[in-house]
Amino acid sequence: MEEIDVHGMSVLEAKKVIEKMLASLPKEVKELRVIHGYSSGNEIKKMVQDRNSLRSKRIMARKYTKNPGETILLLV
Repeated sequence: MEEIDVHGMSVLEAKKVIEKMLASLPKEVKELRVIHGYSSGNEIKKMVQDRNSLRSKRIMARKYTKNPGETILLLV
């Protein structure tokens, strides 16, 4: 599993960084943990979890963990 930490960024910055990483990940990578934070990271969290905001052909599903500050993207 790969990991990216975007908390502290603006929503637009975070989106660009995540999309760039998704495009560059090898096909063998099937999960990307996105650390977005949960107190001041709510807008980024919404963007990551919204299927209409963050789109990629690689994203098969989103997995929510007990940690409210992260979302795992399941990849194809």
